[in-house]
Formats: sequence, structure tokens, C-alpha cells
Amino acid sequence: MRYQFKFRPYQRRFLRSLTTNHGKWDIREGIILRLTDETLKVGWGEIAPISWFGSETLEQALNFCRQLPGEITDEIIFSIPDELPACQFGFESAWEMGSGGDNFITPNSSLFYSALLPSGEAALNQWETLWQQGYRTFKWKIGVDAIADELKIFESLIHTLPAFTKLRLDANGGLSYEEANLWLLTCDNLKANAELPLEIEFIEQPLPVEKFQGMLELSTSYETAIALDESVATLGQLAACHQQGWRGIFVIKPGIVGSPSRLRKFCHQHQIDTVFSSVFETAIARLAALQLAAELSRNNRAVGFGIDHFFEQEETWLQSLCNSL
Repeated sequence: MRYQFKFRPYQRRFLRSLTTNHGKWDIREGIILRLTDETLKVGWGEIAPISWFGSETLEQALNFCRQLPGEITDEIIFSIPDELPACQFGFESAWEMGSGGDNFITPNSSLFYSALLPSGEAALNQWETLWQQGYRTFKWKIGVDAIADELKIFESLIHTLPAFTKLRLDANGGLSYEEANLWLLTCDNLKANAELPLEIEFIEQPLPVEKFQGMLELSTSYETAIALDESVATLGQLAACHQQGWRGIFVIKPGIVGSPSRLRKFCHQHQIDTVFSSVFETAIARLAALQLAAELSRNNRAVGFGIDHFFEQEETWLQSLCNSL
């Protein structure tokens, strides 16, 4: 099959800077793709790289798109190199949504969502609005400020959140081994306190990617679960961590993990414990990502796509951009 190929870059400004251990993020940049097959069926895709997380850069993705001809084939789509995982996802999901997408369905409405809280004290002011919107699982960034300050805020947060809330702590690889032990011990002590009916679901990526063995050790030393995120950003990393013995939680960001078809194969083969998570994509990539989450999620874990409150509403500008292709 042959496809007419068009693309256009975009920029979206966060309503407020997103602060993580990797620094401040002010503008989300990406690329919208359109594939039109010989029957004029259209498939939309999105390339939304995060280079500091392990994907290609935006410039590498743009260069790849620019060097392609105006007409491409299935062979081109399925031979995109592993060094371009966000491109693999964008092109293959556009293919699935278009003529290749006989099995493409609207994501299952039974999925429920985790909402991302702002880092620091701002979390204490925002959780209630998100709770009223229906969220019952929250993620809070740690490893951003001094650990003593964050532990104080954490103490306030756990006594403020309603009973039976689930809370995820995301360090983005920003803790030392000693700090990770302190956080895990604090969370284990919380689990042992029957008067606080709040669940710390897991600590996400406590140590840097190169400290895999440290995270493997920590995962067997505490009751509180650990999830890998940056360590499993791409399919290659995912397979490597599994091969090295990781049997805990894998946070999968479909937008940068690589080929959806190969991800399906890996998840079905190994039955891993997954949490699917956003890369602050638009509705185009989100639809494809949630399709994968609906197919592959296990253990009833909330998907990490509660991020709409970080942007202004997107419908008008996204529609205008698509109309211009």
C-alpha cells in the first residue's frame, strides 16, 4: 500500500512550567502526521519526542520527516530505525488508524486515570479541584526540592487527601540511594499506620537509569513498590530490564516507547505489570496511546493521562493545524 504523507510541527505552551528533576519544561513541541491511502482513507499520527527521557530530539524527528518522499509505503513505515522511537510510534499509529487499522477501536471507557499534581506545595492547593473532577489516583513529583522540605509537604499531603486515595511518588531518577531508602521507609511506615487509609501505590524511578542494580535491590527490601520509568523509556530498554530480572512495575510511555506492534508482542509474551503514561501529547497521540493501554493494562492500574489541566483547551488550534495539512 502507498500513502500520501504530510506533516507539520506544532508548539503548545504549558499553562505553568512543568518542574521535574530534569528541570523546567515550558513548551511542548511535536509533529502531526497525515497518511492518506489509495482509497483516500486518512490516518493521523503524532511524533512527540522527549529527548532528555530517552527518545530522539525534535530536530532528528523533523529531519527524518523532511527526507521522506511525498509518497511512502508500508515498508518505510515498518523499517524506521530504533533510534527514532517517537517516529516509530507516530507513523505506525497513523497507519493503524488509517488503512491498516481494521482492529483500531475507541479506547475502553473502563480505563480510569491518574492526575499529575504540581511539584512542591502547589500540590496542596490543586488536588481538591482534581478530586472534584473524579480523579482518585494522583502522582506527585519528588526529588525536585530538598528532601526535608518535600517530606514535610508529603506529611501535609497524606493527611489532607481523602481516604482510599492512591498516591504515586515520581522522582524522575533524582534521588540518591540514601534518599530513596528514606522515602521507602517513610512510605512503609505509612502503610503500617491503620489510621491513614491512603495507599502509596509506588515510587517511580527513584534512582538514575544507570543505577538499575540499586533499584533492583531496593525493590526487594521494602513493602512499597518501585516502578521503572526512565529506565524503560524505549522497547530496547524495556526488554533489557526484563532480561536483567525486573519483575516490578513498568511505566510505559507509548509516545516514545517505539513500535506499537512490537510493544504488543512483548507485553503479551511476558505479561508484565504495566502503567501507561502520557508524554503530554495532543489528542491525536493520546487516542493511539489509550488504545494500547486498553489492550495491554493489567492489575487494574490507573493510566497516567490526567494532564489536561497543564494546557489550555486544544480543540481549536489542533483542528486548525489538521485542516492546514
